[in-house]
Parts: sequence; structure tokens; C-alpha cells
Amino acid sequence: MTEQRTPWTEDQVRALAPDASSLAAARKLAGRWRETGTAGNAVWGLCQGSGAKPYQAIVDLDGPAYKCSCPSRKFPCKHTLSLLLTWSSGQAPVRDAPADFAAEWLAGRAAKAAAPSKAKAASTPSQASVEQRRTRVTAGLTELEVWLTDQIRTGLAQTDRSYAAYEAIAARMVDAQAPRIAETLRRLPTAVVTTEHWPELLLREYARLHLLVLAHRRLDALPEPLQAGIRTHIGYPTSAETVLTEPAVRDRWLVLGMRTSEEERLHTRRTWLRGRSSGRWALLIEHSFATPNFTGEVPAPGSEVDAELHYYPGAASLRAQWGTRHGVPEPFTTVPAVGGTTIDDTLDAYAGALSDDPWLRSWPALLTDVVPVLDESGWQLVATDGTALPLQAGVRPWRLLAVAGGHPVTVCGEWRADGFDPISVLGAGEVHDLETEFPTQTTPTPALAELVSVALLGTARRSADGVHLDSAVATAVPQHAGEPATRLLHTAALQDLYLRGGQLPRTAAKPEPAVDDPRPLLPRPAADRLSRLLADKSPFLAEWFASAAPFDFRLPDVLCVQALSAASDPALRAPLLRLAGRRGRWLAARNPAWAKLVDEFPVDASSSLSGATHTDPSTTAEPEAPAAHDVWLFGTSGERKDWFARTRRADRTAALTTLTTAWPKESGPVKAELLALLEDGLSSADEALLERALDDRRGDVRRTATTLLNKLPDAAFGRRMAALVASWIRVENNGTVEVTVPAELDAQARRDGITDATDQAKLRWDTPDSTITTLHQAIAATPLTAWAPIVHSTGENTAATALTLDLPPRYAKAIVDGWVDATLAQRDTAWARALFAHATPTEQAVLRRRELFTLLDAADRIEHVLDLDAHQLNELHAILPGLDHPWPQPVAAHVLRLFGERARTTARQPHASAGVYTDRALLTAASVHLPVELAARVTALADTTEDPAWQQAFHRLAHDLTDRATMLEELR
Repeated sequence: MTEQRTPWTEDQVRALAPDASSLAAARKLAGRWRETGTAGNAVWGLCQGSGAKPYQAIVDLDGPAYKCSCPSRKFPCKHTLSLLLTWSSGQAPVRDAPADFAAEWLAGRAAKAAAPSKAKAASTPSQASVEQRRTRVTAGLTELEVWLTDQIRTGLAQTDRSYAAYEAIAARMVDAQAPRIAETLRRLPTAVVTTEHWPELLLREYARLHLLVLAHRRLDALPEPLQAGIRTHIGYPTSAETVLTEPAVRDRWLVLGMRTSEEERLHTRRTWLRGRSSGRWALLIEHSFATPNFTGEVPAPGSEVDAELHYYPGAASLRAQWGTRHGVPEPFTTVPAVGGTTIDDTLDAYAGALSDDPWLRSWPALLTDVVPVLDESGWQLVATDGTALPLQAGVRPWRLLAVAGGHPVTVCGEWRADGFDPISVLGAGEVHDLETEFPTQTTPTPALAELVSVALLGTARRSADGVHLDSAVATAVPQHAGEPATRLLHTAALQDLYLRGGQLPRTAAKPEPAVDDPRPLLPRPAADRLSRLLADKSPFLAEWFASAAPFDFRLPDVLCVQALSAASDPALRAPLLRLAGRRGRWLAARNPAWAKLVDEFPVDASSSLSGATHTDPSTTAEPEAPAAHDVWLFGTSGERKDWFARTRRADRTAALTTLTTAWPKESGPVKAELLALLEDGLSSADEALLERALDDRRGDVRRTATTLLNKLPDAAFGRRMAALVASWIRVENNGTVEVTVPAELDAQARRDGITDATDQAKLRWDTPDSTITTLHQAIAATPLTAWAPIVHSTGENTAATALTLDLPPRYAKAIVDGWVDATLAQRDTAWARALFAHATPTEQAVLRRRELFTLLDAADRIEHVLDLDAHQLNELHAILPGLDHPWPQPVAAHVLRLFGERARTTARQPHASAGVYTDRALLTAASVHLPVELAARVTALADTTEDPAWQQAFHRLAHDLTDRATMLEELR
């Protein structure tokens, strides 16, 4: 047995996934594994599927190679990926030897590898076949030349640019066995309709094809490397056996980037490698039809491997195939500056490659110590000496900007005629895929404008003889050879090559970099977890944020883009912006889509602005006076709110004084938002400011004031509301209630927020009667203690007595809803108990029963849940969110017992409406709120369950609990 292997990282496993859906499906299988193990170069395990027999999954890490007994056609399948993820997380124990089923497959592979290789039959085509193909290609290219000159002679503005027109000539190229030319032609109609400067694009492509036709015509007179390149651009096949006969190039190859594209169901994966010693580039290209099922032989970006590569023949050779490997992939953290890593080196390398292969579209480049910049000139990469390269128009690499933050980084990409295309960035010792948006914009080339103008009108209408050309191009162009259309194509080809190969760097200023964030970095496992939770919109997010808050972590820079995008959800905004911190604020200010978030960022507690330094989560540093003054006067609305909330918690009087002093000058939405922060520690001392707020011009300020005054039962506001209700409601001795609500309210009532200018009556009680809304508002704002004299009862029995009254049908629902709202605002336990047990509010208020439930004593809440049986799961699901998180142990045990009863009922009576589908909502809630230590008990429940659907549901629940436990452990 070989030496025990170190588990792969999750990134390495993720890189093997054929598509995102396979990886997502693999994560859901985490709770179904048993008898897993690893020994030497092997990992194996049994995964329980929907059938009785589990799937057998095996991985040979030396290949890597995969074996699974499932019928999936994806490679590797979801079971294999899940097994690797299990191994990566350390949940596959080390064994002395592989399991029998794994050992048998591994032995077969070893025997096959040890067997002498059979000589493959020669695949070199006969000379007759070669000549026949060349004759066909030559005939097809002759027709293409006629078609190209017709296009230029007629004029691009007049020619048929439809899909059918291009498909016709492309089909002819397929018949002529020139498939690469056909691919180029088929892409043109889409480019025409999506590109603003399509005439220039067409002229460039036509000139490129014209040059290719000319080169093929005199193929035998050209050097052999250039001949090979021309044949490749046309589409002559090159067999893998032929490539492997090319000289091997050994180096430690760094995997710097990887991209997958899809065109007409053909998936293509490109991987860029660079030799650590030689600095030489290599490109691996893999294809997969219908689904992106690529082999796992290519290491993930960020890995290096000692191996031999065999390059495809060509003048500017770049594409290669794997040869012999001399080691296993290992992660790297640095990239040596060999082979040219400056902007000048990049342009020189591109010009050199273009001189070797004029049909080259791009050339890889590694740029060290460059700063991504977004200014009025667009996106650029700026070196330390001020030289700059533009990025392709339309590329928006926000991840690159996030990782750099205005500081120098190392970027891998490709230099093209229209700019640099960034592929990955090396930051903090890790390679990050940039996931740039696909370019849909183009920029015109002024030096080609005159030629484009002639081509647009056609050489039959305008001559190209007077067109201004660069002197080098004018010397090379044969002025009197061939017809005008041919001369124009020839001239355009030379001018385009001259412009592409002779580009010079720009100059640009570097931006003010983001300030370093001294807070501790979120651990890598926790960061990966958060990224997945955000992508899946997981219900575990709330628990994750609550658990991470005490540590005051900062996000890895690369995650700031995802965090800012997810912050569009108001429920996630506050914790995400706090995690994003300084880098997130710096980034948001540069993206118009996130600009509104800048004012929402909390105060930077670690900056000099707030006067505090980062401390242990268990301590709280208060801002110093001068810094506090700066935040309050000059901070954004988010900073001011955050500072005020902190000050309110530390010193209520100081916070109230600060807000009272600034109140006359406050304006805008922040005025109501600051006032709402008084709820923390609300007391009678705040009453004076709240009364002032009732006279404010802004409606949101007045509504906030009434909401807070409603929570001060002893305030003058409450007494006014009690007097108002007492004048409208009269209770007879027999319990009959008479209600008289005036149609017109006096000025004081309107000042207190009692108004009929609302559609609430229509929406909530399905009636246009505005007096119902008026009564409800008054009751909701009335102190509950004021009801004792109104209903002729003592304080202890007031709620019970009120609920036995004979309410008038017209106002009954509004009165009960008002009591519910008042109870929730004043947090009165006695009223909550009575209303929860006996009240029958409207359908809208039924949703607030859960809030009433939260006001009950903990013992009462637990007792109520324990009284519910398996036939009351709807009620159970409705009120369980009112319990603490995680659920108390008695409640958790009770819920599991109910699940067990439902599973047994389903096993005995399959049609008893007790299936998993019926209880899926409660199962989801259980996965979020059950204590994580119950995972083993849930697994035991699954093992004793006879119904397959319930067994699978219990395994999934156990996995979720284990996953949550791991999630919490990652934060520690």
C-alpha cells in the first residue's frame, strides 16, 4: 500500500465537478454514507440511495480515477463527489486496507497498468487521403475567396448579413473539410447583431480569412511550424498520438486559471499552465458534448505538478497534452517572476507570437504588481511605474477589484486585440477565479476607420487608394496588384496586424487603496460555508450570523462581491455589511449598483474616526469624545445610526441629549431611523422628545413616535388614548358593549396619529367603514391597565373579563385585533396568555399568535407544545418559531417522538396521510432549530424506520444537524 494521502481541499474537489448541479447534489448526500475509509491512494464508501442496495463508490487518487455502481453518465458522479467531500472534511477514517469491493477494483487497475502496453495501430493517414483532403480544402477556400471579395466589392452595408447567408458559406466550408473556418463564419451573425461596431469586426474577420486563404495557397513554401499552424486554423485534424511524439517538456507546471464555455451543446474547458522554471505557457483544452463531463486529470487552479507536456505542432505553440507525471499535485503560494511578468513583457510576447502566427487571437500573460483601476477611461491594470493595460470593453472584474483593494496583485489572463482579459488573481497565496462578465461591448479602432468606411460602401463605389496608412503598412501593401476588393482585404489584414502587434502601454494613476481592516479574518472553512449558504439562500444563515457576531470577523476580500450582491436583501444587509467592513465599503463606492449601500455600513469601530481599537469579542470599547463628535457630524447615515445605537446602549442619557440637541436640524429618512433606536432602553425620559416628534412634518417620524409612545403605558399619550377609548366604549352591567366612534376627529386625536386617511379597514376587515380603523388605532395605543375600569373588573381578571364581553359585530374584530396589538407592544404576559388561549382575531392577526406565544413564560410555552399530539402538527408548526433557538430539549424530544409516530403510521398504513411530503415544512423547521447534539438520535431513528421515504428524511435531518454542528465549530 502506498503512503497515506493528505485529504484534498474542498476547492480541489469542487474543480472536479462536471457542473454546479452535480456539486449541489453531492452536498445533499453527506448524511447517507457508511463504511467509508481511506488507505494509501484509495478512498471508498457506501452511499444509501433510493433502493435497498447502497451504491459503491471508489476513488483512486493517483489518477485520479473513479468507480461508482450508480447508473449516472456524469463523470465523476454526484456520489463520487460526495465521497471526496466527505474525505476532504476528515470524515473518512484511515483503514489498514481497502474494503473488498474497493480492493477488487484497485487490483484490476494495478494489473492493467502493469500489463505490457499493446502497440497501437498507426493512425497516420495515407498520402492519397492527405492529398484528397488538401484538394477539397483548396477548392473550398477558393470559393471562400470569391465570397469574401464579393462582400467587400458590394459593400458591407448592402450584403446579406442574415444567419442563413452565413450558414450557407459555413456549410460549404464543412463540405470542404475546413471546420475551423466554418466555426468562425457561424459566429459572425451573432456578433453583428450584438456589436455596435460590427463593420470593423467584419472587416477584421474577412481580412483574417483572406490572409489564411493566401497562406494555404502557398503552404509548401512556408516553414513547417507555420504550416502546422495554418492547418490547425483551417481545421486539419491532429491526432493525440502525433502530439505525443513531439518532444516532452518537463517542468513544475503551475495551474493558474481554468474556464468552461459552451457553444451548441459542446462544452469546452481551457486550463492555463505556466512552467515554474521556464516561464513557458501551456494551454490544455478538453471537450465534452451535451454535459460538461471532463476528466479529473487536470489539477485545480492553485496546484502545481511535476510533469511532462507535449505541445501541438505550430509556429506559436501553446496547446499541449499531458505526458508522464512525476508527482502528485501540490498547492503553491508564490509564482516566480520568470519569463516576463511586466506590461512591456506582455506586449512584446504578444507581438512575437503574432509574428510567428498572424492568425493568433490571444496570448496568455502573467502580470505581477499591477493594480486594477476603474476610472473615466474604463478598466485598466496599472503597474508600479504608471504604465497601464486596458481591459476588454464590457469586462467588469469586481472580484479582481475586491481582492486587490487598490493594492498590487498578480493577475493571470490573456492579451487580445481589444484589451486584457483577466482570468484569475493570486492574492494572499491563493488563486481566485475572477468570474468576469462576458464582454458584450467593443471599442472602435480609429486607425481602421477609413478602411472600414470603404468596406462599408464597397470598392465598387469607393476606392481605397487614398486611405491613410502607417508608413510600414503602406510600404508592404502592393498598390497595383489584384482587383480593389482583394487589395482592400490585403491592406486591412496588414494594418490590423500592425496595430495589434504594435500596441503601446497607456499611462494611468493608481487609486487610493482601501485601508487595511485589523479585525481577524474569517477562517477559510467558515468563509466557504458562508459563500454556499448565501448562494443557496440557506435557512441556516440566521444561526451562522448570530454565532459569528461575537467574533467580529472580516470577510476574505474575494467574498466581498458576493456579500454586497446578497446585501440587497434587507434581512441580510446589516450582518453582511459589518462582515464586509472597510474593503466592502471601498468596493461599494466604486460600483453604481452598490452605491446606496455605502450609507448603510456601520461605523468603523477599528478606525481612528470612532476612536476605538479592535478588542476581544467579550469587551466593548466606547468611542472617545472627539471621534464621536466627528462620526455624529460627518458620518454617513449608517455610521451615525450605528454610533448612536452603541452610545444608547452605553449611556442612554448622553444619547438622548445628543439626539435632542440635533433634532431641529435632522432631516430625511434618517430622522425616523434615529428616533426608532430609542426603543433600546425606552423609558419615560424619552417621552418629551417623542411628544415633539408627533408635530414633525414627516409622516414616518410621526408614526415612529406613536409606536414608541404606545410602549410607554404611563405616558401622557397613553392617558389621552385611554380617555378617548373610554368616551367611545361603554360596557353595560350585562356585558353588552356599545361603541360610538365619531366620524370626525378633533385636532388632538389627529396629532396623536388617530386618522381615517387609510385603507386599512378595507384591506384588513374587508369594509370601507373608516370608524373601524379609528377604533382599532385607539385601542392598540391604549394602556392595557386602562381597561379595568372600562370593563368593570379588577387588574388580575381584566383580560379574561374583556374576552367574555358581548362585542358588537361591527367592531368585534377591530377590538380584538387592537387588544392583540396593544399586548404585543406593551409585552403584557397576562393579556398574552388570555388572548392566546381564547381570542379569535382576524386572519391577518392569526399570524401574530406566534408573537403572543413568545410572550408566555418559557414553562408555559413548553407545556403547550408538549400537549400537542401527532394530529396537531399544523398548530405545532405555527408556534414552534416562537420558541428559543435551539429548541429546548423537552420540545426537541417531543417533536422527534411525533416524527417517529408519523413514520410508523406511514409504514403500517401507506395511505394514512402521514407521509413525509405532508410534514415537509415541520421537518425543515426541525433541521434549523433542533439541537445539533441530537444527530445521533435522529440517525438511530432512521435505522429503525421501515418506511423508505421517512428513513431518507431522517438521514437528511441527521445530516443537517451534523452540518450545523460543523458550521458552528468552524467559527470557533
